[in-house]
Amino acid sequence: MAATLIGVASFGSISSANAGQDIHSSLTIVAPAAAGGGWDTVAREMQQTQRANGLAANVQVVNMPGAGGTIALGNMTRLEGRANTLLVGGTGLLAATIQYDSAATLDDVTPLAVLFEEYDVIVVPADSPYATLEELVSAWRQDPGAVPWTGGGSFDQLVVTDLALAAGLDPVQTNYISSDGGGEAVAALLNGTAQAAAGGYPDNIDQIESGRLRALALVAEEPVPGIDIPTAREQGYDITLANWRMLAAPAGISDNEVDELTELVGDTLATPEWSAAVDRYHWTEQVITGPELAPFLDDEHARITRLYEEMGQ
Repeated sequence: MAATLIGVASFGSISSANAGQDIHSSLTIVAPAAAGGGWDTVAREMQQTQRANGLAANVQVVNMPGAGGTIALGNMTRLEGRANTLLVGGTGLLAATIQYDSAATLDDVTPLAVLFEEYDVIVVPADSPYATLEELVSAWRQDPGAVPWTGGGSFDQLVVTDLALAAGLDPVQTNYISSDGGGEAVAALLNGTAQAAAGGYPDNIDQIESGRLRALALVAEEPVPGIDIPTAREQGYDITLANWRMLAAPAGISDNEVDELTELVGDTLATPEWSAAVDRYHWTEQVITGPELAPFLDDEHARITRLYEEMGQ
């Protein structure tokens, strides 16, 4: 109920802000989560970049948390035809529409672009007996319930599920302890509640570099320059699910407005400020727009649906 009330209140503020339709004079970016998270970071970096480069005169960020982002998605469907509102989303939002069987889906908005990918890393405490991914998986195979896992969100659980399948394990037997964010997941590792975790590389880099956590594998299709962690694929486990981030507009906007918004996004990504943010947060640019976007989203929907089915959900 609280999440719904927040959504209604935020919807009202968006409706008031969007009295005009010129995206360069007034633009609202909706982060479907509370301040401080990944979606919020994308929204605020985009806001600052657009302001700094004069791409939009009045850019506001509205936080609309709840139900994995589906509260915000549902409210976006009520802004049909209002081109000067953008919704931040990505793998987690797509997963939430499947997990919660939400009435609103990405089919009810206008996807504009995938911006970048953020990779998960498999980590264990520094004093863990597991020095390699193979050692961890071997112990996991012997007694799936005896190796408790954690992660900072639903996406991380999908990564653990994918690894279980690649290792020949039944994901239903996995002992997965949900944590509310990357910080809580790290705490679960360090206090012994969990023995292994999947989490975003940016969320774990400080703990890895400080020596408190040991990184066993990066979940990426190929090695990433600047990240000295072997991929799971290199170690024989073909898991490559990436936490990509995207932008969408409401449904019912014209083709010209879609083109204008896509151009605005492209201009934003081409700035030095955005490039600095990419480096700062260890994002990997992976821009997908135009006719390639819909097939990509369809493939990801099918892939994530399969993982939830394997989890028994």
